Amino acid sequence: MRKNLLQTGKDTPIERFYGVGAKRAEAFHKMGIDTAEDAVYRFPRAYEPRGNVKTTVTAEDGEVCSLILTVAGEAKNAMIRKGMTITKFTAFDCDGTCSLIFFNQPYIKDAARKGMTFRFFGKVKRERTGVSMTSPIMEACIGTAPLRDLVPIYPLTAGITQKFMGSVMREALNAVQSETDGINEFLPEDLRTRLGLCTLREALLLIHEPRVWEDTARAVRRLAFDELYLFALSMLLYGKSEKQSLSEIYRNWDDTPFLSALPYDLTGAQVRTVQAIASDMKSGILMNRLVVGDVGSGKTVCAAYAVYLAMINGKQAAMMAPTEILARQHYADLSEMFGRLGFRTGLLVGSMTPSAKKKVIAALAEKEIDFIIGTHALIEEAVVFADLGLAVIDEQHRFGAAQRSSLAKKSRETHILTMSATPIPRTLAMVLYCDTDVSVIDEMPPGRQKVDTFLVNESYRSRLNAFIRKNVEAGGQVYIVCPAVEEEEKLVCENGETVTENEAVPLGGREEEKPRLKAAVDFAKQLSEEVFPEYSCAFVHGKLNGKEKDRIMNDFASGKISILVSTTVIEVGVNVPRATLMIVENAETFGLSALHQLRGRVGRGTRKSYCVLVSDSKTQKAKERMKILCESNDGFAIAQKDLEMRGPGDFLEQSGVKTRQSGEFDLGIASLEKDVKLLYTAFDEAKRTVAEDPTLSLEENQMLSKTLKAKLYKRQNVLV
Repeated sequence: MRKNLLQTGKDTPIERFYGVGAKRAEAFHKMGIDTAEDAVYRFPRAYEPRGNVKTTVTAEDGEVCSLILTVAGEAKNAMIRKGMTITKFTAFDCDGTCSLIFFNQPYIKDAARKGMTFRFFGKVKRERTGVSMTSPIMEACIGTAPLRDLVPIYPLTAGITQKFMGSVMREALNAVQSETDGINEFLPEDLRTRLGLCTLREALLLIHEPRVWEDTARAVRRLAFDELYLFALSMLLYGKSEKQSLSEIYRNWDDTPFLSALPYDLTGAQVRTVQAIASDMKSGILMNRLVVGDVGSGKTVCAAYAVYLAMINGKQAAMMAPTEILARQHYADLSEMFGRLGFRTGLLVGSMTPSAKKKVIAALAEKEIDFIIGTHALIEEAVVFADLGLAVIDEQHRFGAAQRSSLAKKSRETHILTMSATPIPRTLAMVLYCDTDVSVIDEMPPGRQKVDTFLVNESYRSRLNAFIRKNVEAGGQVYIVCPAVEEEEKLVCENGETVTENEAVPLGGREEEKPRLKAAVDFAKQLSEEVFPEYSCAFVHGKLNGKEKDRIMNDFASGKISILVSTTVIEVGVNVPRATLMIVENAETFGLSALHQLRGRVGRGTRKSYCVLVSDSKTQKAKERMKILCESNDGFAIAQKDLEMRGPGDFLEQSGVKTRQSGEFDLGIASLEKDVKLLYTAFDEAKRTVAEDPTLSLEENQMLSKTLKAKLYKRQNVLV
């Protein structure tokens, strides 16, 4: 018996929905679904293309598609072993016959009556005698109601099936469409009209129940704009920190000893950056500056300049790196120089013995260390500074907002300097980091080695392996990067069968083919056991624990490992001078900026270095993108092209916009590849809104204000 919904509307508890008992309610809660509104914002991952109808002749072997067939004879059940039944029958279309097989679904026998026509969706197996399908989704072609061409595939958890999720979603959609208690439109009508956006209710309906894939494109554009617009408003209204005045003004600005200690002259971009840093630290206001620069552009020396200014004014400085290997590298690069200038540098990392850590921590508290370099160990409660004046965060997007602020809070007045190796275009940087002062180092030091880059396809595999062998024999080392740790993730369909994301239709439709990804796990095993058994090969990925990953990276850096197969977890700043060859598999799946960063892992020594992009993509767009990388080594020019061609999705992720000072802001749909204009449009509209109504108090912005505060509170646990 269907439950009586005592409460209807967007706030209807999930427990009120038909079939949701205590266990299922707990499963929904684990997914973050507590109400009807939560449910409709649980967007599909992809769609089953049931409208992709083929015939028994045109369907290819292994193809996921639909066949419209008429049952030819009586279906029969058989027990093949204890607890396992099989149902078989034959059906036909105008071109031929198909054998249908179902496991543990004995009720199919009564449903599949002779002469009835069904649409069967699943994977086709082609045999000499015809075709067959195993456990397809079976829908009767009865009446005038059309069958759905696109059926959502949702992310699930244990205890919830696709079929049940679909039924709950239909009830939730009805609930949120309520005129009295449903989801209300929060975008001003003139804004929607100006941008050609559909209504919120229409977008939610289209994304869950699309008729054609263009429906999902309309829905995604509206919902993505919502996310970006609310994000922009949150940054403009709540992201800017109050400038904090210093109680103690720095007096010493003699940087001559530091600049004289450098074995080279600063580039123009570095000079502009250190001047901005000095201006910040002279202002009497706490610095909050981000230094963005390409791999090898010289960000670290700019950070060292800030460290020097803090120390000559009697303050301590700290630099926090995301991994131990990077922290040790910074220590090796900076401790000797600062020692010559009369300052004491220390190191604090997780692998140190308890007694060694205790000694360093005591020295910090007694101000026997002027500059400390470390990892997350720096923000442990036991670490106390005598007088911390500057916190430097390397690879800022690798740390959460709480971790970054924890280091700064080790002192009442701490300047903050963060660094990022993502060569983000200046215009986008100013948008994404509107709560931070930004310095862009867009000039490379002279003499930086150019890494020759080539694009090849799978037919070059034997020659590529020979090139790997040639580099290793000459004393070089090789990186091989794969986009996936394991085989493609499987999506569970309504009938319990699985498909890969490549076999489903993504939100908004697919603009180009999605290739089969080379899995690093299997590839690493193949290389070490079959292709290069004579060399030392290793495999590193994000699922390894920190100590194991650091051990492998240290072994590679020291030359014990010749070939390193990896996902993109290999560190931006790791210096391996003997690494001469970078190979990127499925290169078309990476953004150009990500590929450029990977390329920056080689060419750090005196040996000639190369980057080989492996791609079987046939699309012109992918070829154009790869060509840009082959022809240019300018990270910022490449980033600008990447932004124009792929949109801001990669930058949003790489640049850490999910970890702003106000907490994490959900950019789920907007993290897909989008037209960059949507991001700029969202910020332009947000600026217009704030200019016209700084407090969002006008009547037409009441719902907008309420929605923004609800999103920030619920998704960030930040009450504004």
